[in-house]
Amino acid sequence: MAPAKRRSSNRNSLKAPLITAADTESPLTTPIHTPEPTANDHDEHSGAPEEANAHDDDDSEQRCPACTDATRELMHGSRKENWIECDNCNTWYHWRCVGNGEDVRNIAKWYCEACTKADPTRIMTLKPPARKSSRKRTQRDYANLNSGLGSDPNRFLRMLETKEIKPDSFKRMKGSELESWLEDDETAMREPIVIEQPEGLGMKMPPRDLTVEHVAEYIGEDSPLEVMDVASQSTAPGWNLGKWADYVELEPSKREKILNVISLEISGTELANMILPPKIVRDLDWVENFWPSTRKGKNNAYPKVQLYCLMGVAGAWTDWHIDFAGSSVYYHILHGSKVFYFIRPTPANLAAYEKWSGSELQYQTWLGDMVDEVYKIELIEGNTMIIPSGWIHAVHTPVDTLVFGGNFLHSYDVATQLRVREIEIATQVPKKFTFPIRPCDRLRLLEMLILCCRLCWYVGDKYLRDLKSASGASYSPRVLNGILTLAEFLVSEARVLETGSETAKKEAKESVPTDRVKDGPSVARELRWRVKQAMGYPSDDEGGKSVVVGNKRKRMDDGGEMSHFRNFRPKTWDLSAMEKAEESTREAQAKKPEDGEELDQTWISGDPEGGDRATVRTNVEKVSKVRRTGRGIERHWIERRVEEWSWQ
Repeated sequence: MAPAKRRSSNRNSLKAPLITAADTESPLTTPIHTPEPTANDHDEHSGAPEEANAHDDDDSEQRCPACTDATRELMHGSRKENWIECDNCNTWYHWRCVGNGEDVRNIAKWYCEACTKADPTRIMTLKPPARKSSRKRTQRDYANLNSGLGSDPNRFLRMLETKEIKPDSFKRMKGSELESWLEDDETAMREPIVIEQPEGLGMKMPPRDLTVEHVAEYIGEDSPLEVMDVASQSTAPGWNLGKWADYVELEPSKREKILNVISLEISGTELANMILPPKIVRDLDWVENFWPSTRKGKNNAYPKVQLYCLMGVAGAWTDWHIDFAGSSVYYHILHGSKVFYFIRPTPANLAAYEKWSGSELQYQTWLGDMVDEVYKIELIEGNTMIIPSGWIHAVHTPVDTLVFGGNFLHSYDVATQLRVREIEIATQVPKKFTFPIRPCDRLRLLEMLILCCRLCWYVGDKYLRDLKSASGASYSPRVLNGILTLAEFLVSEARVLETGSETAKKEAKESVPTDRVKDGPSVARELRWRVKQAMGYPSDDEGGKSVVVGNKRKRMDDGGEMSHFRNFRPKTWDLSAMEKAEESTREAQAKKPEDGEELDQTWISGDPEGGDRATVRTNVEKVSKVRRTGRGIERHWIERRVEEWSWQ
């Protein structure tokens, strides 16, 4: 049985202009013209009749054949009206004008009064009721709360009244101070910071009077939406943006449930054109800087996590969590306020979170009782916060609030990012909470892991090319430590490619982006060797300890290198030695490349011909390694030649 044809007409909508952070007080003034309702179920229905399409001369609102002064008054100023089409004469009517109180979405067939009088057999019929599952659902209910409060969304706040919460000591900064902070402060990107005003951040945000209704207009009212039921901390099904906008417009006392939206990703929408993340985020973001631009876009799978719209109503609560893949977060309060509760990502606290997350403890225990300290920080309209990797947090929404933010991975704390990834794998976190957000099932979890791992390969490949470049790349010690951690992770992935099970090999192979990385194991090991060279480590690229004897460095085998990563099994050598064989200086002719100029193939094949006089300093190292194998003895002789070109 085909459903009755219905349409919604929207009124009083506004579009906001694109502005910078300095323009956040600009009003919303440009009207949106709503298209007339048309039939969408059968080709023979040409749309609403002239009566339904006609506009009143006084207020330009749409009419239907059954409109009266009373219904017109009720509809005046309403955000949305439902229409229904007669299944016999195809005339469109306001459901408010002809309805009997039934939910229009439940109607299968409907006939207008004239058609019913002409043929009394024409009667309204309803869709059959949806089959409901009898499966028992688990509700989150902490043991220290009174029995029966499992469906009470306010129980989280009542619980806080009995807990010790410390005020935060996080830095408050100006946007213009962030660049020097990142360069000079060893704790940068290790603790949350708050930027109280948007000036100097180099970001763009919509006007502060943007509403949830405008969000629905920009993205589309029919767009499906993941909505969280605060009481159960689980997904409430059947929502779209139009329905959500209607819910938010209700007075708080008329909302049957407290709901929350924390995962609306808006990349590629009209609303996204109004937003630009802070400059520091764009400078650090792995996806922004390392994922190939040719592999982004509508038809490509890539981590779309840079732009989120979060819409919470008064009383909303998001329980303890870590942002997916250990990603960092930028978080801007357009209007409203949020209260964050933070737990520091120490090894002990992360271990407690891993034990708590995904287990029965999550429904019985307040995580704050399992860790050392909980900090509280309140954000208000205009504040921006950057949350570093791994920080465990819960969030309370005191008033209706609209937030824009996004997630990003970076090179300043790779170890924590990978540690959180291990927690996600160990606890089988549902896909909607991992990187990037997807529906929750095993197949999607696998897809997420592949995508995240592919990003690591892109990053490693780019760093390797930079470290190999003739000019040489210069990185801070913190970034070099991050690259080394990344390299060791990629070497562990290379071991899986070489010696893992067939299933593990298949998963690891799918994560290697063959458009950039042709030989994953070689890239991983060379990256590790080159970053160790840049950090002044011994040259033995397979790890292990070395001692210097004269001008030679001998390996002292300690039985293998301990790894922080699963599946990491480094090679071991019985003996390894390095000798600095030669140091020399010579003069050569070569054109000095300009800053930013791309080097051509002549630098690979030999000395370029002609140009300016340059001084070339050459260092040659010889490395030899030997070990027993199942077939006998394996010996490696390696000569490394490094040239430094400089011009007067």
